[in-house]
Amino acid sequence: MNWLIFWIVAYLILIVVLALFHLRTSDIEQYLVNNRKTSTLPLVFTVLATFVGGGTSMGLMAMGYESGFAAVGIGVAYVIGFVIMSFFAGKIRSFGATNKIYSFPHFLNNIFTSPDEKYFARVFSATVSGVNIFIFFFILSAQFVAMASLLKHSFTIDYTLAVVISALIIIFYTAIAGLSGVILTDMIQFIAIVVMIILIFIPGIINDTNLFEDLKQLPAKMLNGTYYGWVFLLALPLFLSWSVLVRMDIWQRILAAKNEKTARRVSLWSGLGMLPFYIIFPLVGMAVKLILDQDLTQKEMADVAYIFIDRHSKGVLMGFAVVGLLSALMSSGDSFLNIISISAVKDFVGWGKKKEEIPVDKTHRMIRITTVVFGIIALFMALVFPHIVDLMVVGISTITIFAPITFFALISKNAFVHRKAALASILTGFFINLFFFVYGLMFPEQFQAKSSFVPAFILATLVLIAGVMLGSRTMKEGEKNKIIINNNK
Repeated sequence: MNWLIFWIVAYLILIVVLALFHLRTSDIEQYLVNNRKTSTLPLVFTVLATFVGGGTSMGLMAMGYESGFAAVGIGVAYVIGFVIMSFFAGKIRSFGATNKIYSFPHFLNNIFTSPDEKYFARVFSATVSGVNIFIFFFILSAQFVAMASLLKHSFTIDYTLAVVISALIIIFYTAIAGLSGVILTDMIQFIAIVVMIILIFIPGIINDTNLFEDLKQLPAKMLNGTYYGWVFLLALPLFLSWSVLVRMDIWQRILAAKNEKTARRVSLWSGLGMLPFYIIFPLVGMAVKLILDQDLTQKEMADVAYIFIDRHSKGVLMGFAVVGLLSALMSSGDSFLNIISISAVKDFVGWGKKKEEIPVDKTHRMIRITTVVFGIIALFMALVFPHIVDLMVVGISTITIFAPITFFALISKNAFVHRKAALASILTGFFINLFFFVYGLMFPEQFQAKSSFVPAFILATLVLIAGVMLGSRTMKEGEKNKIIINNNK
């Protein structure tokens, strides 16, 4: 306990100092996109820290405990996704710098809306930002649940108190520092994760699995990745991979890159760098599955990480491991909270669609107020639905409904013409995903809730294609009518 308190105090002093530094020096460009001058290594660290952060790492450990190698499929899908992103990263960075784009929803609003259509612009902006915020609440709540699990066991306190403390810490730091502070702490937190993997996770996995030999004792469907069914396993590389192209946290990092080359390099290096983590974390869960005498409930699955750490570390190393995971959770939590707060203020208020920009002081104040409000909402979700695997999977998969219109916007020279089809695609994907997820929770024997993004992605794509084809035909008929009228004249 003494070493745990030592590491916590040391880490909190460090982040408070960093937070206060950025409170004094940040302008709006630094706060939102780190002045668009970030080099490759800090961006790779912050991307990896977010993608292998506490909520994801502990979620993957819990998922590995529940489903085995099915969790590794998420890592494979992300590698493919980062390769896809590398083809567009340079364009995204340059477009963002030229048009003063600060977030992924801001990009879609810039492409698909016009000041001449104020009503449609408000509806589209509210839909894009609203759906994105809804999705990221699930991911943010997963961070709170995971952080609460560590605090609950480390200090022997009630879960409710632990999750409240977790939320308050993340809300405080995010409200003060902005993206520039997030990037700095992400670098520290990522290094802590790597040290933990080398000193605790890899030796522990080898010991508990008898050099992987005992993994054969697990059910076949955990070893072949089909625990959630073949549909889920095949859908990961086919559909989930596209989620990287529409992740708000990735866009914010790409927009912060100093040039196109950096943006492309960050995408490729991040994709390759994260795969080992997405193999190691599920193996931790599988190792815990082998050593426990009784099965954990869904509410207890967030405890998998602590059970493993407590088994394989003591004293100073135990304190470092717990604080390392707590810092990783903060890394992901502050990133997600920072992103959804910026999105809400910049897009709902209508940034870029008014002649007069919002004053810098007012923007800072609005973002910080929004950070507090959204943090409290995510806290409430963590209290009423503490199922870390479901929170993580729903959050990272639902966002794929934006992939069709984003890909179309990046390759089309006249995407604005099909703005209504884009809106219809988003709404279709969102409600289909919500329907099948709820249906899967109610009737798990008939449909796997975690596969709800599959029909949502397919139907969102079909609606967009149909809308574009119909719009193109209407345009051609309109042009023909104009020619006929001109000839008659």
